Amino acid sequence: QSANFRNLSYQEKVKDEAPGLCSFPGNTTSQQQPSGEQAAGFIISLQGAPDPGDFQYDLLCKEEFIELKDIFSVKLKRRYSAKQQGSGTLLGITLFICLKKEQNKLQDSTLDLINLSEDHCDIWFRQFKKILAGFSNRPKSLKILLNPQSHKKEATQVYYKKVEPLLKIAGIKTDVTITEYEGHALSLLKECELQGFDGVVCVGGDGSASEVAHALLLRAQKDAGVEADSILTPVQAQLPLGVIPAGSTNVLAHSLHGVPHVVTATLHIIMGHVQPVDVCSFSTIGKLLRFGFSAMFGFGGRTLALAEKHRWMSPNQRRDFAVIKALAKLKPEDCEISFLPFKSSQDLQERRAQESPKSDCNEQWQMIQGQFLNISIMAIPCLCSVAPRGLAPNTRLNNGSMALIIARNTSRPEFIKHLKRYASLKNQFNFPFIETYTVEEVKVHPRNNTSAHNPEEEERPHETASENSFPWNVDGDLMEVASEVHVRLHPRLINLYGGSMEEMNDSKATCNCL
Repeated sequence: QSANFRNLSYQEKVKDEAPGLCSFPGNTTSQQQPSGEQAAGFIISLQGAPDPGDFQYDLLCKEEFIELKDIFSVKLKRRYSAKQQGSGTLLGITLFICLKKEQNKLQDSTLDLINLSEDHCDIWFRQFKKILAGFSNRPKSLKILLNPQSHKKEATQVYYKKVEPLLKIAGIKTDVTITEYEGHALSLLKECELQGFDGVVCVGGDGSASEVAHALLLRAQKDAGVEADSILTPVQAQLPLGVIPAGSTNVLAHSLHGVPHVVTATLHIIMGHVQPVDVCSFSTIGKLLRFGFSAMFGFGGRTLALAEKHRWMSPNQRRDFAVIKALAKLKPEDCEISFLPFKSSQDLQERRAQESPKSDCNEQWQMIQGQFLNISIMAIPCLCSVAPRGLAPNTRLNNGSMALIIARNTSRPEFIKHLKRYASLKNQFNFPFIETYTVEEVKVHPRNNTSAHNPEEEERPHETASENSFPWNVDGDLMEVASEVHVRLHPRLINLYGGSMEEMNDSKATCNCL
């Protein structure tokens, strides 16, 4: 968009009132000017200055309004020619704006304000720069971790074609590391200097994002002098994490933004939109295994183990193949599940205020045992293309609880019906063999090793698997564990770049194998 501008003024935004009712008096150079975070409550009034003979004169004279908080950059607009030397011919200034679109998407846009006066444009250019510098929540320097192997090896192209240009427009400095092997981001973030950065950004899939989140939390414990293996109340990550979706499922980005959209994720980072997010810790025999957001044991773990064996396939083919084969060899796990039910929000606040958590002896643990086809433990909704409402639609990013979803042993056709429900708007839990609980802690204890993961039986789906280990799917990463796993929820342990999302619309995506 472009418009000639002569009259430009700040106006304070008043809720439920027309912006024009609260204009500041005075001219553009003498009026009160908002600075810093004050600007979030202001808009600018744009009034065109068309030629009186223009047939659209009345339309162009109409006042337009833009919220200052939606502007993320400003540039002087100049025209350059081959013969011209110097800085070119001034045409005006360009505002770079973040627009809200449908289905939780954000889109970048530009508004050219045409004015040939160097003095007039310089005044407004400097004022806009001053206002933008005052948004302290917006990052000025970012550490970028890029996984070139994500999905169809598209992450590098996604970053340099879609993400980097927007970061440059916003004036954000970046330091990019292209990861070379699994665990590279983890080892790097444990040791590298982070004081010069305002945030860390991961470009990749769920495995990459989970690894970076795990690394940031381990780094926070190390810097605070906390022993990771004995964590009960871990220290919050020091820097916010941005997730650019470049994987095959993008569950974390989808749950965070409401849509796995690269530009949306990038603009949330640029605008400094931050949400605190709950995190789980997974430990066994007193040893921390990792931090994460979701886990599946049983069918979900076995499916991932099979998929890992066939990474030469495309992501969709690999997923469908693994699901079909896991269903063909569907069998339950004999387990004992103990869980601590979620307290009310008031109880949760009281618990957060305490210096140390309550001991197990004072808590009302519940236990169930039997044959289970699948056990899901999720601290986030886990939205994805094949589950538009989420694998755990009743939980939120930071409500202080986990969803425990248990599928007891049933027939294969009934279990398939349950899986198909995830792709629809029907209640996927409305089956007699499905149980759901809202919990704070979970312990999953396999009661014997007869149903343990046998690599020979399943064509050695994972090279590092042992005969007595059980496959866990933690944020899309395979974790082999031979004993009880203790999962704890830690409220608001990490900040992620993202905004609040609207209710999700229908999705037509389905899993082709069901």
